[in-house]
Amino acid sequence: MIVAGVLSPIEDLLTEVLIWLHETGGLTWAWSIVALTVMVRILLVPLAIRQIHSMQSLQIHAPEMKAIQQRYKTDRQKQSEELMKFYKENKINPYASCLPIVLQIPIFIALFFVLRDFDDEVYPRFQETTLEWLNLVDITEPTKDGWGPLLLVVYVISQLTSTWLMSTSMQSAAQRWLIMLLPIFFIPFILGFPSGLMIYWLTTNLWSTGQGLITRRQMPRPVPPPKRSSRTPPKEAPAAAADGDSGGDGAAETSGPVRTGPPRRVKRKKGGGGRRR
Repeated sequence: MIVAGVLSPIEDLLTEVLIWLHETGGLTWAWSIVALTVMVRILLVPLAIRQIHSMQSLQIHAPEMKAIQQRYKTDRQKQSEELMKFYKENKINPYASCLPIVLQIPIFIALFFVLRDFDDEVYPRFQETTLEWLNLVDITEPTKDGWGPLLLVVYVISQLTSTWLMSTSMQSAAQRWLIMLLPIFFIPFILGFPSGLMIYWLTTNLWSTGQGLITRRQMPRPVPPPKRSSRTPPKEAPAAAADGDSGGDGAAETSGPVRTGPPRRVKRKKGGGGRRR
């Protein structure tokens, strides 16, 4: 298979890491998958931070981007050019939010091939070991067998939680619902996956949930740009204009002489204020 050939280096690396975790760390094969998942997620932390920053920036500048789309709604090419210019000026990378997911796809597929051939290529070298996890599932058996559906329920809950944390920064309700429903759409495909792959995915979701809760508390939200409106006060006049020109005809010259001295007192008439007859 072409995909398997392209991913062979990643398969070999994952196999060696699993064997190292099993032999050196003394972990079972299932817990080695959990440790492998944690290692992968630690390597992706910088990209995850960039993902959060990018989504926050997109949320803050959403009204401005929407205004650009409305202004050039009849000219798609001009709209794309202006949006790319806006991204560059505000240092926004609209694709940064996809990087952690994109980089995990080849790892996920490569681990699928590793577990598919695990009984033939790896397990015969370690016959005394066990492939079970928590006495519930066998990492090489399909998720639909045994207690695999229990893992599937936990997966759906964790996936909904992690995607909900990510979808809170999206402006469109349709986008939020789409991301929330995707885990349910994947269930028919996941039933045939090895249980070890489900353990990897479940650990990833739990990590994403914890990471989302921590980073949203620790990382300050970027300050939105100031909004100008008709009520925004104009800029202050230059000091020269405030002081007046020394040689010009200023307003002080045209407003007449300035009276000095004590204020003039006005006498009031007696008898009811001068009522007319």
